[in-house]
Amino acid sequence: MLLLCLLAASAAPATITNTLGVKSMPDTYPAFTSRYVAARNVQVYLPACYAATSAPRCAVLYMHDGQNLFDPATSFIGVDWAVQTALEQLLAAQRVRPTIIVGIWNTPQRLPEYMPAKPCALITNPAMRATFTKRYGKPLSDEYLRFIVTELKPFIDARYRTQPDCANTFIMGSSMGGLISAYALCEYPQVFGGAGCLSTHWPAGDGVMIDYLRGALPDPATHKLYFDHGTETLDATYAQFQRRVDDVVRAAGYIDGTNWLTRRFPGHEHSERAWRARVHIPLAFLLAPPAR
Repeated sequence: MLLLCLLAASAAPATITNTLGVKSMPDTYPAFTSRYVAARNVQVYLPACYAATSAPRCAVLYMHDGQNLFDPATSFIGVDWAVQTALEQLLAAQRVRPTIIVGIWNTPQRLPEYMPAKPCALITNPAMRATFTKRYGKPLSDEYLRFIVTELKPFIDARYRTQPDCANTFIMGSSMGGLISAYALCEYPQVFGGAGCLSTHWPAGDGVMIDYLRGALPDPATHKLYFDHGTETLDATYAQFQRRVDDVVRAAGYIDGTNWLTRRFPGHEHSERAWRARVHIPLAFLLAPPAR
């Protein structure tokens, strides 16, 4: 299967990376509607091997902040993750399975949509709750995940040649996108087999997400977790929280380097520039070819 991807990638017309044939833009669905949350753009990147007649069905990686993934013209700071290039390079090296990437754009409701709702209920201090509500508003994360699981995923699975099972469905994001990715894995363990959480904003709600994880992490036998953080700008505040998360993950039975990975990147700041530089690491960890 991976050989088909390698052959197709090298034969495809080149637009971004000459040797890998990475196409410049994914399929775009403007203003994708939902019964649960506001409409937003959705973009779908198909690996170069997808066009091959005998290409296998693909795993699917759902990613938040979709406007920052593929195109510097739409990215927050004018630097995109170039996630399609990282994927094709890994496919060429046979380090990942054939995968479709679904980029879900954010909206003005990004903070309430990405802030996990159930952990927020653990905030009992009135002053802290007032501060939290002023900062994040009423959480809409349960509605956002319902949109992904019951509306977007069925659309993707019906329109594209996917492997729709849990073992081939993943979710990933950075900062608040890291929080909602971990929350998605816990709330929908039958849907998502792994979560990638880059520069996760654990300080939200004074770390209430960590207490939630203690009783919510899914079975380590069938799920994978990736975490990382830098050491500069906002990321400089994350290490103490990540150590607590690692303790919780370890206690839940996850094994470092097998179904869980936490990485620290000295000198990396909290930005798309840093996530672009290391996105290949969570891709390779989460999307590694299944054991034969």
